[in-house]
Amino acid sequence: MGYIPLGTVFGFLFVQAGGDWFMAMLVSLVVYAGAAQYMMVPMVAAGMPLGTIALATLLVNLRHVFYGLSLLETFPRKPLLRWYTAFALTDETYSVLTTLPRDTPPRTMALLAFLNQCWWVLGTVVGALIGSQAEVPLEGLDFVLCSLFAVLTVEQWRSRSSPLPLWTALGSYAVASIIIPQHALAFAILLSLVVGMVAYAYGREKR
Repeated sequence: MGYIPLGTVFGFLFVQAGGDWFMAMLVSLVVYAGAAQYMMVPMVAAGMPLGTIALATLLVNLRHVFYGLSLLETFPRKPLLRWYTAFALTDETYSVLTTLPRDTPPRTMALLAFLNQCWWVLGTVVGALIGSQAEVPLEGLDFVLCSLFAVLTVEQWRSRSSPLPLWTALGSYAVASIIIPQHALAFAILLSLVVGMVAYAYGREKR
């Protein structure tokens, strides 16, 4: 349900930037890209070409390809459910799905992904309707995304037998902030990938 305030902020910003409320809802139905939707608002307001917006969205969401690959064997077998689950695999949905028991039915995974999108669309409509009627201050709501990711991180930590992923992420970002602060996030992700590959190779050697 953390998606409701997140979607509300997007819908509000979209309408305040000059878009129609039903277009905000359509974007959340068809694009459904979370952070990329936030990025889209100033780009649309600035009148950037559709191709530029599409390319930026592709680059921002490229990480979702790897999410899908890691869950490919557990996806539903029916084509429609399989394609929808891949489409709806956001950061938050991926985090929740990877904490579920391994014997969770694929249909349940698809239903959870659908439920998350429903929350997002509901929030978008609420925010768009509010934004089209009045000026409402949104101070504090920008922290919703941080708090949602904090909860998801705790759940990931509790469901893992090793604390290595969490400490790797924290350590990588600390190092990146010192070495290259202007691109700390990208560098931290790269460091985390390197550590993950080394840990995977070491684990295979031990087996």
